[in-house]
Amino acid sequence: MTSIHPVILSGGSGTRLWPLSRAALPKQLLPLASDRSLLQDTVSRLANMPEMAAPLMVCNVEHRFMIAEQMRQIDTAPRAIVLEPVGRNTAPAIAVAALMLSRDDPDALMLILPADHLIGDVAAFHDAIRTAAQAAQHGHLATFGIIAATPETGYGYIRKGAQLADTAGAHQVAAFVEKPDLATAQQYVESGEYFWNSGMFLFRASDFLQELQALRPGILDASRAALDAATLDLDFVRLDPAAFEACPSESIDYAVMEHTRRAAVVPADMAWNDIGAWSALWDVAEKDGQGNAIRGDVMLENARNNFVRAETRMVAMLGVSDLVVVETADVVLVANKDQVQDVKKLVDRLKAEKRCEHLVHKQVYRPWGWYEGIDEGERFQVKRIMVKPGEKLSLQMHHHRAEHWIVVSGTASVTCGDEVMLLTENQSTYIPLGTSHRLENPGKIDLHMIEVQSGTYLGEDDIVRFEDIYKRS
Repeated sequence: MTSIHPVILSGGSGTRLWPLSRAALPKQLLPLASDRSLLQDTVSRLANMPEMAAPLMVCNVEHRFMIAEQMRQIDTAPRAIVLEPVGRNTAPAIAVAALMLSRDDPDALMLILPADHLIGDVAAFHDAIRTAAQAAQHGHLATFGIIAATPETGYGYIRKGAQLADTAGAHQVAAFVEKPDLATAQQYVESGEYFWNSGMFLFRASDFLQELQALRPGILDASRAALDAATLDLDFVRLDPAAFEACPSESIDYAVMEHTRRAAVVPADMAWNDIGAWSALWDVAEKDGQGNAIRGDVMLENARNNFVRAETRMVAMLGVSDLVVVETADVVLVANKDQVQDVKKLVDRLKAEKRCEHLVHKQVYRPWGWYEGIDEGERFQVKRIMVKPGEKLSLQMHHHRAEHWIVVSGTASVTCGDEVMLLTENQSTYIPLGTSHRLENPGKIDLHMIEVQSGTYLGEDDIVRFEDIYKRS
């Protein structure tokens, strides 16, 4: 049986699903449609295919520990987790993966999957993968075309050509088409000749690299240089920043698929959705008798066709219809369902106004656990901190703040200057300004603490790290 190597692309930021999706915790890492994250669902739906090899993950460097932890939670050991120092779209990411796989087997089959798609009919998905693998073994670069049930204007389209002589159920690609207007999309659907462009692909590593060399050699050269100069960082492959930053930023569609003569399309009817906006989640969610899709503590009265997600508080709605309401600890979004494609405009305003609500949640995840801001004012800030068993923060110092630590539960090993002390429930200590310090959980249960910071500047960038097991700067 020929192995298929899944390459999971997890570099997106998901701004249209703000305020739940943020730069530090994007949509692919969130449980939006099930109890698992979209990334976990993407990997898990391959589990019953014996031909699948271990996944190769390509992700933003800032998300590396969360991705590693989410793979551990579903008992998956990735072949590698490749860290992009900057985003350069899909063509360079796929090029790096192809170069890595080709070192062991130039003809390795690569299945390219974004980490943030929903697929309702997994059996149909598996069938499409096997058809695409057959096409790839005959030298085609296969893409998955979703059978267009409705005239969507938010998707690109693929027009099918003649059926492949060497692969039943697959066609040549006649053309890739940009997102159409509504009237054109309606014509596409009625013709039966067009499919939604899913952004999923399957091909041999050698075939993709050959086409990239012919069409966009600059991308291939820069990707190869970034991989050749990569370093191992714990369990991660850290691409060389200078080489990767010099790489052109292009999608695989623009760089290769729209120009190659080897493109093939496998039609697939598998209840696919790329979750591009909150309305897409309403489309696929279970609904009550009035068409409302709810999650969390929600109370509705005389309300219809709403999408409501409550994270921390009750949300009550009376006499309203066709709304999206998303409540988080620090932001509440209220929008008409037909306006949610413009959520990105709000994110752009947050960036322009130098706010932080598009970057992080109140609870911020770190490789050692998490912290959450619970109060702040002039010259002070209060945080809750959780440290996982066996984990420790960096040995660090602050120029502008002192800290008071109170243990709520668990055991803390505290380094303060030259002193090391053990603190248990209800005990506390003080970290003077300018003193090197470290917090560690030597116990078997989570350590929960309250931290009170006081000083002239309380930003997260006031950290001088002397030693860090996670190799952060």
